[in-house]
Amino acid sequence: MATGCTLPQLPRPQVLVARLRVVMASQQSWCHSFSSASRLQPQPSGVTMDDSFLTKDKSTQKHKLPQKRRTLPYRETFEFFIEDFKTYKPLLSSIKNAYERILAHQREKIRALEALKAKLVIVNEECNERILAMRAEERHEISLLKKEKMNLLKFIDKKNEEMISLQSQVTKLRKNLAEEYLHYLSERDARKILIADLNKLRYQQEDMSLAQSPGIWGEDPVKLTLALKMTRQDLTRTQMELNTMKANFGDVVPRRDFETQEKTNKDLQEQLDSLRASYEEVRKEHEILMQLHMSTLKERDQFYSELQEIQRTSTPRPDWSKCEDVVAGGPERWKMLAEGKNSDQLVDVLLEEIGSGLLREKDFFPGLGYGEAIPAFLRFDGLVENKKPNKKDVINLLKDAWKERLAEEQKETFPDFFFNFLEHRFGPNDAIAWAYTVFENIKLFHSNEVMSQFYAVLMGKWSENVYITQKETVAQLLKEMTNADSKNEGLLTMEQFSTILKSTFPLKTEEQIQELMEAGGWYPSSSNADLLNYRSLFMEDEEGQSEPFVQKLWKQYMNEKAEYLQQLKQELCKELHEVVTLPKLRGALMSIDPSLDKQTVNTYISQAFQLPESQLPEEGDEKEEGIVEILQTALERLQVIDIRRVGPREPEPAS
Repeated sequence: MATGCTLPQLPRPQVLVARLRVVMASQQSWCHSFSSASRLQPQPSGVTMDDSFLTKDKSTQKHKLPQKRRTLPYRETFEFFIEDFKTYKPLLSSIKNAYERILAHQREKIRALEALKAKLVIVNEECNERILAMRAEERHEISLLKKEKMNLLKFIDKKNEEMISLQSQVTKLRKNLAEEYLHYLSERDARKILIADLNKLRYQQEDMSLAQSPGIWGEDPVKLTLALKMTRQDLTRTQMELNTMKANFGDVVPRRDFETQEKTNKDLQEQLDSLRASYEEVRKEHEILMQLHMSTLKERDQFYSELQEIQRTSTPRPDWSKCEDVVAGGPERWKMLAEGKNSDQLVDVLLEEIGSGLLREKDFFPGLGYGEAIPAFLRFDGLVENKKPNKKDVINLLKDAWKERLAEEQKETFPDFFFNFLEHRFGPNDAIAWAYTVFENIKLFHSNEVMSQFYAVLMGKWSENVYITQKETVAQLLKEMTNADSKNEGLLTMEQFSTILKSTFPLKTEEQIQELMEAGGWYPSSSNADLLNYRSLFMEDEEGQSEPFVQKLWKQYMNEKAEYLQQLKQELCKELHEVVTLPKLRGALMSIDPSLDKQTVNTYISQAFQLPESQLPEEGDEKEEGIVEILQTALERLQVIDIRRVGPREPEPAS
């Protein structure tokens, strides 16, 4: 701990005693040479100049006595020296006083710091007590909140049960109401029929009475009385039969009406089912259209904001024809370089041309040193000669390096192999110069396919397996087309071309196959019987640039890789937001690609967690909280290697 001042470092007592002994010896020899009378004074009786007091110091240190008592032998020894050497007594006394002042100052500081130490202990205990009290209070609040949560959940369950009971009662009452409504409706119809029959009988009776009225006075009263009695009996019997029929068949519907209504109901039911199906289709289409509408609105707003931003920050479209007189080779070479490229690509081309000119003007490169962040093949201190090769020479050198790399077993890392290759090709003296020269060239020419791929593998952005697998895929596709060319004419029909693409890439969509066919030279307006020179699809120009067909293959591979990693991220983000564990990553991989074998899954997991496959736990022995890695870091590591889909993803079950 700082004491607030800086004190001089004084020698230890042992060193001081040794120095005094040397001075004493020199004084004795000097005095003896002049006179025996002027020799050193005899020492007091009982006092010897030996190391008895120092031995006492060692015993004191052994038993770990206090600091003041441990320095007591040295203090007494020094006092003996002061008393014995009268000549140097003032000097030795001043030295002793200086040490005494420093020791007193140190003791004062120690006393002040001991009080601070005690206060610090007290404050620490108070803080610990406060923390424990706050934790106890938090636990009490958490328990109260949990109880309140359980009570609320019970209250919600009770209300849900009451709601279900009320809904069942409402349903039952509605059913009873419908039955009562039908009953009263039938009663109303029966009443109307009965009233109509009674009116009809009354009218018939009046007609009969009017028809018999002319001769009614000539009939026999007894006979009429008997006829009236019999008629009343018939009327009573008929009335009873009528009431019985009404009671038995009051709710019966005539069969003709029933069949008519049943047919009508069946037709209406069929129309209802058809309308329901149509409605469901229209509803689904409406939902899809609404989703498309919302996404379109979002895209429109995004594009509108981007348009406003572009309009605000954009500059007038450059006149690229001005570059014709600047680029080496004149208008013809610029026209060749600018063919089929947009403004962004033209900027890259122009930067490469400017950079290549500046690169040719450099005679030396400054060394980057020996730091850990510097690649091994660039570690050098000093100036490095620029070999100034042309672009074609660099491309040929990179192709030769790839050939040698593919021909040998891959035991060393790619940067080490590259430096060894340069040493073998140009010798140990020029290897570092060629390493800097090639590195500066491939870093500059982004638009060149060979250089950009070599730079990505060399700097660790891609694994070399990505390049090797792509080359093997192209070679396999060429082999399939050659086998299909039975006449060895170098020609295939478009139907054969499409069949080979689908069989070689079974996981590609129809749209991707269509893109490959268009890149190969077939368009929808063309006929399937047209012949295709398939060998020209795999040719390269003098700068190593592939044909559009191979470039489209590479672009589709990168897009598929990005889509695969995006699906993996979405699968992991269902439960994880920042970290991923080993079993979760294994489960996510098997979920999005069920056809993966165990070896491939272990390879992906080993890359994501940067662990050797031999150290990975078995699938059943993995712990949920075991190996953990940041999700973004794991995905970036998987981006480096050759990761792709092995089989189709299983469709999700319909809800």
